[in-house]
Amino acid sequence: MDAAKIARQFSGRAATIALPLLAQGVPLPPHGSHIPGSRRANRTDPPAQERKGLLPDGFFATFAFSPRALRLVWTTAPGLTIALSLLTLAAGLLPAGIAYIGKWMIDAVVAASRDHGTAETTKALGYVALEGLAVALLLASQRGIAICQALLRARLGNRINVMILEKALEMSLPQFEDSEFYDRLTRARREASVRPLGLVMRVFGLVQQSISLAGFCLILLGFSPWAVVLLVLAGVPAFVAEAKFSGEAFRLFSWRSPEFRQQAYLEVVLAREDFAKEVKLFDLGPLLLGRYRAIFDKLFDEDRLLTWRRNLWGLGLGLVGAVALYGAFAWTVTSTIAGALTLGGMSMLLMVFKQGQSAVSASLQAVGGMYEDNLYLSLLYEFLDHRTPRPSGTATQGPLPGDGVRFEGVSFTYPDTDLPALVDIDLQLRQGETLALVGANGSGKTTLIKLLTRLYEPTGGRVLLDGLDLREWDVDALRRRIGVIFQDFARYQLPVGENIGAGDVQRFDDEAGWREAADKGMAADFVQALPNGYRTQLGKWFRDGRELSGGQWQRVALARAFMRQSAEILVLDEPTSAMDAEAESQIFDRLHELSEGRMAVLISHRFSTVRRADRIVVLEGGRILERGSHAELLAENGVYARLFQIQARGYR
Repeated sequence: MDAAKIARQFSGRAATIALPLLAQGVPLPPHGSHIPGSRRANRTDPPAQERKGLLPDGFFATFAFSPRALRLVWTTAPGLTIALSLLTLAAGLLPAGIAYIGKWMIDAVVAASRDHGTAETTKALGYVALEGLAVALLLASQRGIAICQALLRARLGNRINVMILEKALEMSLPQFEDSEFYDRLTRARREASVRPLGLVMRVFGLVQQSISLAGFCLILLGFSPWAVVLLVLAGVPAFVAEAKFSGEAFRLFSWRSPEFRQQAYLEVVLAREDFAKEVKLFDLGPLLLGRYRAIFDKLFDEDRLLTWRRNLWGLGLGLVGAVALYGAFAWTVTSTIAGALTLGGMSMLLMVFKQGQSAVSASLQAVGGMYEDNLYLSLLYEFLDHRTPRPSGTATQGPLPGDGVRFEGVSFTYPDTDLPALVDIDLQLRQGETLALVGANGSGKTTLIKLLTRLYEPTGGRVLLDGLDLREWDVDALRRRIGVIFQDFARYQLPVGENIGAGDVQRFDDEAGWREAADKGMAADFVQALPNGYRTQLGKWFRDGRELSGGQWQRVALARAFMRQSAEILVLDEPTSAMDAEAESQIFDRLHELSEGRMAVLISHRFSTVRRADRIVVLEGGRILERGSHAELLAENGVYARLFQIQARGYR
C-alpha cells in the first residue's frame, strides 16, 4: 500500500471508524468519546408500522438490487464468473442425463438376464461406464463450483469492505457524529461481505436447478402432464413459509443495530487495555458484563421465538410436500404393476420425482433466499447511496495574500441541537500573530477551530482566508496550509514514524521529515531511546507494541502538526495538558520560535502559556466576552483577570 492510501485510511476522524471496522467488523467510537447514538440506548422497540417501513415496498420490488449485485460480482472477478457460469450449466444438465442413462442401463440388464445375450450384456456394461463418466463429470463440476465460490467469496468480501471504507472516508464530520449514520454503517457492515455472493450463488443455483428441472419435466411429460403439476406444487408450501419468515428476520436485524453496537462497545470496554485500569479499579466489570448479558438475553428471546415459529411452520408445510412425493411414488408403482411402465421406466421416474422435487424445492428456496439477500443488500446500498456532501470550491489562493483569517458575523449551531455554539463572532488572525482562545469547556473554542479547518461550515456569517470565503477554497489546498493538534488527537496503532508522518500525506514515509518534525515537537530524545527508534510499534493492539505516557503522546502529536511544512496556520488545542511545567515551558519556547511569520491559534486553560500570546480572546456561551493582550485584559479586571488570579493563587 502506498503512502497516500495509508494516510487516507489513518488520518483524521476517519481512523476512528476504519480501524475498528478492520479489527472487529463493527464501527465503534474512539477511546474516550461517547457512544454515537447512545441517547437511543433505552428506546423501546419500534412500533409495527416502523418495522414494516424497513422493508422495500412489495415482494418483487425487493429484487431490484439483484442486477447491481450481479454487476458487482462480474466487475470483481470476470474470469471466475464465467467459469462459474459454465460449471453451473454443466451441473444443471448432467442430472437429467444420468437419469436417462440409468433407465437404459436397467432395461439393458433386464434384457440381458432374459436373453442371456453377450450383446445385451456388453450394452449394459457400456451404460454403466457411461453413467460413471457422467457422475464423475457432475462431481467435477460441483467441485469446480465450490472452488469458484471460495475464491469469489474472498475477492468479493474484500471488495465490499473497501467500498464501505471508501464511503466512510467520504463522509463529513457531522455525518460521523450522527447516530443514524452509525446505524446504517453497522447494518451494512454486518452482512455486507456475504450477501452479494450469496445472492449470486443463489442465482446460479436457480439457473442450475431450473435446467435440471426442465429436463425432469420433459421426462415426466412422457408419463403424464399431471405429474409435472404435482411435482411443482409439492415444493410451494415450504417456499411460502421461508419467504414469510425471511422478512420477519430482516425486520429484527434492521431495527436492532443500536443494540449490536452497544454489545460491541461493551466488548471493547471489557477487553481492551486502555479501559482495563478503570474497569478494575472501579469494579465496573460485573456491571458492564451484566448489561452485555441483558442485551443478549433480550435479543435471544426474540430470535428464539422466530426460530421456533419458522421451523414449526417449515415442518408442517414440508410434510405436505412429502405426502405429495410419496403419492407420486404410489402412482408410479401401480402404473408399473399395470404394465404401463417397464422396470427401468419405473426406476427412472422414481428418481426423477425425488430429484425433481428436490430441484423444485431448491429453486423456490433460491428465490426465497434471493428475496432475503436483496433485503440485506438494500441496507448495503442504502449506505453506499447515502448522500455525501461534495465540498464546493476550487480556489487555491485568495485575492489578498497576507490578509490572514477573518471571522465575520460567524454563528454556528450543531445539527440536532437548538442551542447555538457560536454567536456573531467577529475576529481577525493576522500574519505572524499568535492568538490564544480562553474560556470554560463548551464556550466554543474548539468549534471555532472546526470552522477554520472546514470540518463544519458556519450556519451564519463567513470565514475568510486571504480575503476569500473558505467555501470557495479547494478543501485539500486549504488544509495543506493548516497544521492542527486537537485535544482528542488520534493515537494510531502504528510505528512512531508513521504516527508523525500522518501529519503530511505527501511525506508519510519520509524518515528525514519524521526526524525534523520530532525535533520541532521535542519528541526526538525519547523516540531515539525506544527499542527500534522511529520504527517502534506504538500501542498494544499488535505484537511488541509500546505504550507511551500522556506527555509523550502529546509530543508525537505536536511533531505530527509540524510535519506539514507548508502550514501557514498552526492550531494547537490544549497541546501540553499532559506535560509537566518544565516540559510545557520548553514546548512553548519552541513554539514561539517556530511560529515566526506564521499564524498560530492556541487553546489552553493554563494562563502561564496563554499570557505569551500576542492577543487573547475570552469566549463565554459562544460569544466573545473580552479581547486584548495579557496586560490589557488584566487592566480591565474582568473575567480573564479573575481567572488568572484564581490560577496564580494556586502557585503561591
